[in-house]
Amino acid sequence: MTARQVTIEDVARSAGVSRQTVSNALNAPHRLRATTLARVTAAIDELGYQPDQSARSLRTGTRKVIGYPAPADNPADPNPLMSGFLQALVTAADAVGHRILVFRSDPRQGSGAVAKSFNDLIAARQVDGFVLSDVIHDDPRVDVLTEAGFPFAAFGRTAPGRPQNWVDIDSTAATAALVGLLLDQGHRRICYINSAASLPWLADRRAGFLRAAAAAPDGAFEVSVPDDEPAALSHAVRRLLTGPDRPTALVCASDWLALTAYQAVRAAGLTVGGDVAVTGFNDMPLCTLLQPSLTSARLPLAAIARVLVDQLITIVEDPAATPTSGLLLPAEPVVRGSTPGR
Repeated sequence: MTARQVTIEDVARSAGVSRQTVSNALNAPHRLRATTLARVTAAIDELGYQPDQSARSLRTGTRKVIGYPAPADNPADPNPLMSGFLQALVTAADAVGHRILVFRSDPRQGSGAVAKSFNDLIAARQVDGFVLSDVIHDDPRVDVLTEAGFPFAAFGRTAPGRPQNWVDIDSTAATAALVGLLLDQGHRRICYINSAASLPWLADRRAGFLRAAAAAPDGAFEVSVPDDEPAALSHAVRRLLTGPDRPTALVCASDWLALTAYQAVRAAGLTVGGDVAVTGFNDMPLCTLLQPSLTSARLPLAAIARVLVDQLITIVEDPAATPTSGLLLPAEPVVRGSTPGR
């Protein structure tokens, strides 16, 4: 007998119970005695029974499907960070019997297009709620779902006055921890390579640097160039490294900026890890490919995805359970050859 042929009546006969008892075992196991539940569960496992999810959806009003608007990306040069988050999200949803429906909703197309992409799925009753990523304070997706009164959970902080059902990285503390590592290693003058992009998580990283680098004995400063243009940034950093107040450590706002820092250090006739320590942020795959490998801050993508899925399901089941404050999770410093100590 194949799994598709097995019915709830087959399970009931095998376990010697009623059809309703099998239904209780699946949907309300607390109603059954432990011995009865164990007998029904054994029969389900033995026969390979799989409940009809469509019928269950009709009864409960839920689909066990979570919508995820995938960020716009270049297929020829994909973002490994968000690809990793999607994998973590699928795994977290699968662990609790849910599926992820991926669709496109690009805030750059305007609020009308964003509203249509969400409202179409809501009207078709295709999802129970949404998980959003790359959320910023004035995010139109948050506004659309708040106005619709539809459940969502956000990777990134929502603005005051909006639902606070978000999870984010404590980028301030993570960057401060990297600076602390460098200070403990004896670095006295530290430079921050900042991004020109105006994004909240980048502002948090800069704040963490400024807070921790205030303890640098010989001072701290920062450098950035318009549009993060690699050649211009490399030139600016090289000038610092060949000047009279050369920093001995470069703290970069991202791993991509750290790649430019490596180029600048070598162009200045210096060595990464030997003459100049370098740190990144995000711990992308390129970190282990660089020579020496790059010290970075690793985002806990699996933990973020689990919290978001659990948070969303809780809100779907009980809208009154919407959190009143968000949750910050720590990033993990991963120390490698670019910061060997002094």
